[in-house]
Amino acid sequence: MELGAFSVSLAVKDIKASKAFYEKLGFKVFAGNISQNWLILKNGEHVIGLFQGMFEKNILTFNPGWDSNAQKLDTFTDVRELQRQLKAQGVELTSEADESTTGPASFTLLDPDGNPILVDQHV
Repeated sequence: MELGAFSVSLAVKDIKASKAFYEKLGFKVFAGNISQNWLILKNGEHVIGLFQGMFEKNILTFNPGWDSNAQKLDTFTDVRELQRQLKAQGVELTSEADESTTGPASFTLLDPDGNPILVDQHV
């Protein structure tokens, strides 16, 4: 099962302080808008998102259709197909993509320890 690009989305209390901290670790702003309280940072192939006030817990994020530079892949497994495969294996989803649509969509699930996972297709 190919889930696409991976990042960790961090729920931060102070986006400016978090940005400054991760820049000390070698991360550089790749995308986002600090005035909207979200940034995506990269250090080589490692990607993290900083999100202030958008969600309660850190989230493991997968982006079908994207590589680690947010560039569209020529071929990929659509989010709705990934959703069907997981449901067929008995995985319970906490939100689902509308299977009657195409293009951008997402679904969420929790791992056995309650860690949220977002599968978020932007293409």
